[in-house]
Amino acid sequence: MKTEGSKKVDHDAMVSPSRFDKTGRSRATSSRWEVRRLNQPNRLWGSNGVAFGPDGRLYVAQFLAGQISAVDPATGDVEVIVPMDSPVQSPDDLAFGADGSMYITDLVPGRVWRRSPEGAYTLVSDEVTNPNGITCIGDRLFINEMKPDGRLMELFPDGGGPVVLTEGLAMGNAMQLGPDGHLYYPHMLSGQVWRIPPDGGTPEVVAEDVHQPVAVRFDQGGVLHVLSRGVEGIVTRIDVHGTGSRALVHSGVVGLDNAAFDTENRMFLSSYASGGIMEMHSDGRTREIVPRGLDGPYGVTVDLGGTVYAADHYRLASPAVSLETSREASRESALDDEPGTVTTAAFLCFSHGIAADGELLHLTSQYGDVHTYDPVHGTTRNRASGLKQPLGIAVGPDGSLVVAEAGAGRVVAIDDNGTITPLAEGLGHPVDVAFDEEGRCYVSDDRLGVVRRIDDGETVTVADGLGAPQGLAVLGDELFMVETDHRRLRAISLTTGESRIDAEDLPVGPPPGVVPRTQPALFAGGMPGMAIRFAGLAVAPEGSLLLSANGEGTVLRLTPIRTGA
Repeated sequence: MKTEGSKKVDHDAMVSPSRFDKTGRSRATSSRWEVRRLNQPNRLWGSNGVAFGPDGRLYVAQFLAGQISAVDPATGDVEVIVPMDSPVQSPDDLAFGADGSMYITDLVPGRVWRRSPEGAYTLVSDEVTNPNGITCIGDRLFINEMKPDGRLMELFPDGGGPVVLTEGLAMGNAMQLGPDGHLYYPHMLSGQVWRIPPDGGTPEVVAEDVHQPVAVRFDQGGVLHVLSRGVEGIVTRIDVHGTGSRALVHSGVVGLDNAAFDTENRMFLSSYASGGIMEMHSDGRTREIVPRGLDGPYGVTVDLGGTVYAADHYRLASPAVSLETSREASRESALDDEPGTVTTAAFLCFSHGIAADGELLHLTSQYGDVHTYDPVHGTTRNRASGLKQPLGIAVGPDGSLVVAEAGAGRVVAIDDNGTITPLAEGLGHPVDVAFDEEGRCYVSDDRLGVVRRIDDGETVTVADGLGAPQGLAVLGDELFMVETDHRRLRAISLTTGESRIDAEDLPVGPPPGVVPRTQPALFAGGMPGMAIRFAGLAVAPEGSLLLSANGEGTVLRLTPIRTGA
């Protein structure tokens, strides 16, 4: 904790509610480790489609969480409305009908839902693929598909099959009725904005060469705003019903997803990459309504200079703190600092596993790829493709990349030429790998509840009966693992086999009391679907542990408690 004179400041008492705990306070307990956050919890699990509801609150679809929350724009208070255990698996956008019903596009299973004002769910349609953009015109409901050669169609909540207005969308997304009575929608792949009459007709290009368009929104004056999904947070204003002039505004919000205007013409932005809700002024200045942070995190690592990196699904992120290599310096400064913010180190979509290697970072994507990223030069090199859900990654004694290929039930090594060599096969669901000082490889399996050692292609059980072990790390003569089912850190002596619990009540997995539905599919309509969560673990150079606290969106630092000090 920081000191003001001789007075300690209780930062736990100052934090806002988190998505994991209504108090927002860290509940982790340990008699061996000092547990501190490196960044503030993220109250939203990513923020995608947004729309103002009849009660004046801003409703936010959270694709990665599988839930929808309502945000009070005046206070920033967040209330979960559609929970993780509802019938909705992966909400990406939403709209309100004339009677106050909420309509939701459920992207991965290809469904559209109606939630009545009383909270009852009704399936409107399951005859769509990757439904994303959605809008209501009075009692009429329109959606589009986020895929190459997608469709825009009208759905009928009271029954009847969909009516297709047009096809050939180059990945549709957030759309809206314009002041001229046409439906406006983006083509994300071609950088265009189109429009079509809601009763059908010939679609017409409205704007070309728009920067990575992801959403179209009209303000109260009828000016079209096109949001960019890129790293700069560009919003393009187009006076389509006047002079046709354009103006670009850089919001600095990485990965814009959607926007909504209130009755006072204030613009509120969402970000799929970092969550949060921002108000953007006309000159691009932003004000946080709900602070941004980590959507995951998934894997975590630290380089030799003390920079912490988190693989955060849509990006490579870094808590704004550097871990000094001196143990004494870190205990006197970083541990006493108030948790900070998060910066985007690189816009690397679908980053899940991560391992530092000198100045390089190696990353996996559950969608099949392994990459090496050079932070100094900003370059990325593909190391392997076509793997089945690669997750945890480590650098082997010979310099090869060793990967837990969860979907194939094996651990593989990738050499510098991209040659893939299996090290162990016939495993259940391997999720992470780690090496000890003798170069022996360990692998965790979260479905079988075991950790094994790989000896010349054969596996030896090190521990079993575990609660979904995921992140692995070796520190000295001890192997550490995160048991995500039990939310605890376990240590095992590699010499004696002795096992102990080192920390409990860790904020990993879904919030307490929530039983998530079946995991949505990894792929949907030929596009990336929902990746499984992964609580990574890493060792810092000065001997602390770093944990991906994916239940609240933080990186936790666990530093050994010194006795006799």
